[in-house]
Amino acid sequence: MLALTSYFNRKQCFFFLFLIFSTLKSFASYVLIPMDAEHQQNHLKAYGITYWVLEQDVKVKWLLNYRGGAFLIPDFDDLQKECKIRGVSYELISDSKTEEILKGISSPAVNQESIVLEKAPKVAVYSPKGNQPWDDAVTMVLTYAEIPYDVIYDEEVLNNGLLLYDWLHLHHEDFTGQYGKFYGAFRATPWYIEQKKEAEALASKLGYNKVSEEKLAVALAIRDYVVGGGFMFAMCSATDSFDIALSAEGVDICEAMFDGDPSDPSYQRKIDYNKTFAFTNFTLERNPLAYEFSSIDMTSKRHVPFERDYFTLMDFSAKWDPIPTMLCQNHTSLVKGFMGQTTSYKRDEIKPTVLVMGENKTNGEARYIHGIKGKGFFTFYGGHDPEDYRHRVGDPKTELELHPNSPGYRLILNNILFPAAKKKEQKT
Repeated sequence: MLALTSYFNRKQCFFFLFLIFSTLKSFASYVLIPMDAEHQQNHLKAYGITYWVLEQDVKVKWLLNYRGGAFLIPDFDDLQKECKIRGVSYELISDSKTEEILKGISSPAVNQESIVLEKAPKVAVYSPKGNQPWDDAVTMVLTYAEIPYDVIYDEEVLNNGLLLYDWLHLHHEDFTGQYGKFYGAFRATPWYIEQKKEAEALASKLGYNKVSEEKLAVALAIRDYVVGGGFMFAMCSATDSFDIALSAEGVDICEAMFDGDPSDPSYQRKIDYNKTFAFTNFTLERNPLAYEFSSIDMTSKRHVPFERDYFTLMDFSAKWDPIPTMLCQNHTSLVKGFMGQTTSYKRDEIKPTVLVMGENKTNGEARYIHGIKGKGFFTFYGGHDPEDYRHRVGDPKTELELHPNSPGYRLILNNILFPAAKKKEQKT
């Protein structure tokens, strides 16, 4: 009898523990990944977690302007474990707390919004195959955040390879055929000579007489990809050289050391600004020794002391303009400036249809811009490396382990997640 009583007591105990466990499990139904400065120990890895969740076919709510742009995820097996492994801060919240948060966000009185992320975008990086991940800020942060990507280059682009991807990043490429305007300082260096040979060989292989002609064909294919609904992100010299190449279609703007014959002496007046994505009324740099493409870039014109070199992110309406709001999510509105071959953009040479999302108020330069082309979108981000103020050829790579909360790198990762969003019509 005593043994039977003990058996029932144990059974009741196990049943009671099961009820407690079940209650706790139902109580904490969501994982909130905060993205504010105080509560997230690794902002960059948090984007990787969000991408990983989307790969599991689980939808995510991106809470715009709520705690730095937090992510709200239904709890499931391995999610908490994955956060711990990657060092990402998270909080368990109940159904009732989740409902309270979403109700507060939906209020017309607050500049917040909840955006559903539906699927992991397929990512491509346009880059020469020999480049290492640390040659480029985007590939570096994708690697650090553990977001998968494919490297593609001219052959893939010209063979319609872009159709496989939702998101395309342009490595620091020169689409004008002037080899990055490195001629003045590096024309005698082995790496410049070798890269020029490789570019000429590839152009010949693909059936073009000049590198400038082959790069134009690539730029046109990328243009068509965006017009058809793709998303393009570019930094540094890929931004202005892309637009310059489009504007100079059919016009020789390369001097003899670049393509073997003189440029068209009247090429400036033949530039067609209607063909560009972002820039207009710019003047091309004719001097082949100058490390500059045009008047678009403000690198040589800026007089901003290092300690005052910051740019401010614009404040958009989350409910009315969710796209730029997504692209500006951060734990601070003030971001450290950084240099590049193309550092920033002259405001009066940006088309009025293009949104300026980040500017340096000291001299009025635009640092971060976004626009629509056809059915697709593009974002241009000035500078080379958000955590390397004046990156030079041959400088060591940035160790992102030392900058897990970088606001400048967060802007890149906002763009990665943007194609995953269930689109809402932009009002302005």
